[in-house]
Amino acid sequence: MATSVNSIDPGVFKVGENAVYPGHGVGKVVSIDTKEILGQKKTFYTVQIQETGMKIMVPLDNVKSVGLRAIISREEAFEVIRILKRTDVKVDTQTWNRRYREYMEKIKTGSVYEIAAVLRDLFLLKVDKELSFGERKMLDTARNLLMKELTITTSKEELSQQEDVKAIFGL
Repeated sequence: MATSVNSIDPGVFKVGENAVYPGHGVGKVVSIDTKEILGQKKTFYTVQIQETGMKIMVPLDNVKSVGLRAIISREEAFEVIRILKRTDVKVDTQTWNRRYREYMEKIKTGSVYEIAAVLRDLFLLKVDKELSFGERKMLDTARNLLMKELTITTSKEELSQQEDVKAIFGL
């Protein structure tokens, strides 16, 4: 598995480029502004999330700490697909609320590999038993976060050619 999803320096986004904000998904950098706050000049990326239209201002100093990153490469997208296809994993059998907290932490990291593992695990768990309301919502969140990024990097046709992945995304 690749170690870094963001191989470029996070401080070099340009207006019009796509970026991923953990937990919210793919957005577009709509502006780079400098504002004075408490007597200090700070430069911010304004990222508009595609799914919701929400605008998030991220100080350049905080890009790494909030996890703002570039869209994954094609190679990384196919690694995500390999993660989704694995069915030989042991799905966590803890109580649903403990599992929910653990999965939520993984989603918050913003790592596509962690989100793919959560999606795969929840999908496999769903085959065996009824998911709680929170887990169903998390399954949808993970699916949406991954789908947006994967379709930017690959194409919907490429994803739907993979039967295992097709089932997970409902293509």
